[in-house]
Amino acid sequence: MHMTKMKDIQSKSDKDLTDFVAEKREAVRTFRFTHTSSRPRNVRQIRADKKDIARALTEQQTRTKETKPSTK
Repeated sequence: MHMTKMKDIQSKSDKDLTDFVAEKREAVRTFRFTHTSSRPRNVRQIRADKKDIARALTEQQTRTKETKPSTK
Protein backbone atom coordinates (compact mmCIF):
# COMPACT_ATOMS: atom_id res chain seq x y z
CA MET A 1 0.00 0.00 0.00
CA HIS A 2 1.40 3.33 -1.02
CA MET A 3 -0.31 6.54 -0.07
CA THR A 4 0.97 9.75 -1.61
CA LYS A 5 2.02 12.42 0.84
CA MET A 6 0.56 15.90 0.65
CA LYS A 7 4.01 17.42 0.01
CA ASP A 8 4.38 15.23 -3.08
CA ILE A 9 0.97 16.33 -4.34
CA GLN A 10 1.71 20.00 -3.70
CA SER A 11 4.96 19.80 -5.66
CA LYS A 12 3.18 18.53 -8.81
CA SER A 13 2.23 20.83 -11.67
CA ASP A 14 -1.40 21.36 -12.62
CA LYS A 15 -1.13 18.95 -15.56
CA ASP A 16 0.58 16.33 -13.39
CA LEU A 17 -2.22 16.65 -10.82
CA THR A 18 -4.86 16.15 -13.51
CA ASP A 19 -3.03 13.09 -14.84
CA PHE A 20 -2.58 11.75 -11.30
CA VAL A 21 -6.32 12.03 -10.55
CA ALA A 22 -7.20 10.33 -13.85
CA GLU A 23 -4.75 7.50 -13.16
CA LYS A 24 -6.08 6.90 -9.63
CA ARG A 25 -9.70 7.05 -10.78
CA GLU A 26 -8.93 4.46 -13.44
CA ALA A 27 -7.32 2.24 -10.79
CA VAL A 28 -10.43 2.49 -8.60
CA ARG A 29 -12.71 1.77 -11.55
CA THR A 30 -10.65 -1.20 -12.67
CA PHE A 31 -10.62 -2.58 -9.14
CA ARG A 32 -14.40 -2.28 -8.84
CA PHE A 33 -15.13 -4.05 -12.11
CA THR A 34 -12.52 -6.79 -11.87
CA HIS A 35 -13.49 -7.78 -8.33
CA THR A 36 -17.27 -7.83 -8.64
CA SER A 37 -17.55 -11.61 -8.69
CA SER A 38 -14.53 -12.52 -6.60
CA ARG A 39 -13.67 -11.48 -3.10
CA PRO A 40 -11.39 -8.41 -3.09
CA ARG A 41 -8.04 -9.01 -1.50
CA ASN A 42 -6.49 -5.57 -1.19
CA VAL A 43 -9.25 -3.24 -0.05
CA ARG A 44 -6.75 -1.00 1.74
CA GLN A 45 -5.10 -0.04 -1.54
CA ILE A 46 -8.38 1.14 -3.00
CA ARG A 47 -9.00 3.16 0.17
CA ALA A 48 -5.54 4.73 -0.19
CA ASP A 49 -6.23 5.53 -3.85
CA LYS A 50 -9.48 7.27 -2.94
CA LYS A 51 -7.70 9.35 -0.31
CA ASP A 52 -5.02 10.28 -2.86
CA ILE A 53 -7.75 11.43 -5.25
CA ALA A 54 -9.29 13.57 -2.52
CA ARG A 55 -5.93 15.12 -1.62
CA ALA A 56 -5.17 15.94 -5.26
CA LEU A 57 -8.63 17.46 -5.83
CA THR A 58 -8.26 19.52 -2.66
CA GLU A 59 -4.93 20.86 -3.91
CA GLN A 60 -6.44 21.70 -7.30
CA GLN A 61 -9.32 23.52 -5.62
CA THR A 62 -6.91 25.45 -3.40
CA ARG A 63 -4.90 26.54 -6.43
CA THR A 64 -7.98 27.76 -8.30
CA LYS A 65 -9.14 29.75 -5.27
CA GLU A 66 -5.71 31.37 -4.97
CA THR A 67 -5.66 32.45 -8.62
CA LYS A 68 -9.21 33.89 -8.69
CA PRO A 69 -9.46 37.52 -7.62
CA SER A 70 -11.77 38.20 -4.73
CA THR A 71 -15.08 39.78 -5.76
CA LYS A 72 -16.01 41.03 -2.28
